[in-house]
Amino acid sequence: MTSAWRFGPRLEPAGGTTFRLWAPAARRVELLIGERALPMQPPEPGWFALHDAAAAPGALYRFRIDGEIEVPDPASAFQPEDALGPSEVIDHRFAWQCPDWKGRPWHEAVVLELHVGTLTQAGTFRAVAERLDQIAATGITAIELMPVADFAGRWNWGYDGVLWFAPDSSYGRPEQLRALVDAAHQRGLMVLLDVIYNHLGPEGNFLPRYAPAFFTDRHRTPWGDAIDYRVPEVRAFAIENALRWLDHYRFDGLRLDAVHAIVEPGEPHILHELSRALGEFAAATGRHIHLVLENDDNRASLLDPTSPMPRGKYRAQWNDDYHHAWHVLLTSEHAGYYRDYAAAPAKALGCALVSGFVYQGEPSEHRGGTRRGEPTTELPLTAFLNFLQNHDQIGNRRYGDRLTVLARPEALEAALAITLLAPSPPLLFMGEEWGATEPFPFFCDFRGALADAVRHGRSSAFVDGCAQAERTRPPPDPLAETTFRQATLDWSQREREPFAARLDLVGRLLALRRRYVVPWLAGEGLVSTECALHDGVLRVFWRKEGAGTLSLLAHLGEDASFNGLPSPAAAWIWGGAPPIRLPAWSVYWWLEPG
Repeated sequence: MTSAWRFGPRLEPAGGTTFRLWAPAARRVELLIGERALPMQPPEPGWFALHDAAAAPGALYRFRIDGEIEVPDPASAFQPEDALGPSEVIDHRFAWQCPDWKGRPWHEAVVLELHVGTLTQAGTFRAVAERLDQIAATGITAIELMPVADFAGRWNWGYDGVLWFAPDSSYGRPEQLRALVDAAHQRGLMVLLDVIYNHLGPEGNFLPRYAPAFFTDRHRTPWGDAIDYRVPEVRAFAIENALRWLDHYRFDGLRLDAVHAIVEPGEPHILHELSRALGEFAAATGRHIHLVLENDDNRASLLDPTSPMPRGKYRAQWNDDYHHAWHVLLTSEHAGYYRDYAAAPAKALGCALVSGFVYQGEPSEHRGGTRRGEPTTELPLTAFLNFLQNHDQIGNRRYGDRLTVLARPEALEAALAITLLAPSPPLLFMGEEWGATEPFPFFCDFRGALADAVRHGRSSAFVDGCAQAERTRPPPDPLAETTFRQATLDWSQREREPFAARLDLVGRLLALRRRYVVPWLAGEGLVSTECALHDGVLRVFWRKEGAGTLSLLAHLGEDASFNGLPSPAAAWIWGGAPPIRLPAWSVYWWLEPG
């Protein structure tokens, strides 16, 4: 496969390395390697190339453009001295200890989203690997790494990456990332990676100087000029990037950030082309490859989780509607986008449980009456990745506070009992499994005017319902090291009450999911749903041909009564055996044959 790749250095079987750079606005390009400056030649319009017989793995190099500016390789595999330093030639061969790993089917997914830099005090790939036994023992089946592509500075959420192909050196070397993925596979854990194809970060991006065609001012995004995917080289750059994460590092899938911000008129859209390319890779390797979207537009037409391999479609989408309904129920906040769920949050939750999206073409008040979403009638519930928290929903709050400090414990436990046993795959944010209280505010490590711009921009971007009196306390400085450090998890909490009790609760719920829900989801069969809400009592039924009826009864308010019992043949999953009582925030699950 590597012979077809156009970007980045290529180690040649006969020795040496071939370097290539797409620089259509450059008149002259030199390869700077060691003490040498070697002129590169244009093998085709817009490209510069050079084979250096002496260049071996470990060699450091840059490109000099028109004798004016020295830049790293935009397809660099590693930046040992950060984003502004030289690129390193990497040998991607690796002694995999789990070479026959093919992945897991999507209906088994229980995802833990994590940030490598703050999961542990060390903040490295190696340190994450050391926690995998504890993660797997909880019942998690997949970890999702927030973006690791190289960014400028010592710490960052990851969404300011400028060198898409290089794992950031603050986390470790490429071989240590491979070792992390390999270790996860040995424990039965899938590994997903968050990637960003809607923008590049504000520092260390030199593409506008020598490849301005990478961007277009015809369309704007929240980060500036849009990436121009009409340009074939730009399309190839993104697709090769995705393929290399899957091939060189054996990731089991990708989560594409904010694809609603990818502006591209006409067809085929880059999203379709990328998914088809990765589907072909999956078919050729026989691996389960899972592609997940973040898409504020709720485009159901992009999703198809039933296909064995992704071909033009995506496995699932982060379901913000599910989160927003729960957040209003648990906190009573209704600022920003929460206003669309404030009038009837329990009804919205019921809709999300049976239909995935709440907004399937209805007008959104938050969006000024604009219609949002597409119908989900053709989609199974595995197309929606549900969560109570994620990095965005915590970090975009003024103080980066988690639900643990915002919601009543009994209400949050009810939310977990529903989320972790509902048919849609669940996602937890690191530490949520034991009720961690550390905040997760936004942090980055920029300097000068850019740092000031980030401070100003973040101060106007909060989405929460803090009382005005609480807002007199200034938010954490996103540029301060203390902000980064306070987000680091304290793993010793897991052993102390009440954190140990929460961890036990999540472990029991996931064990029940594995015993009852995962087998119910497996195989073919149409699912019909029914949802009713009366006096705060939510009843939901999922009927699957040949697998029986999965039933939920939950009380999301004050004490209530309940009439009617499931059949004597029902297998009780959660909440205790009959008679059913409904104190506030009580949850019952059962499975009836049929």
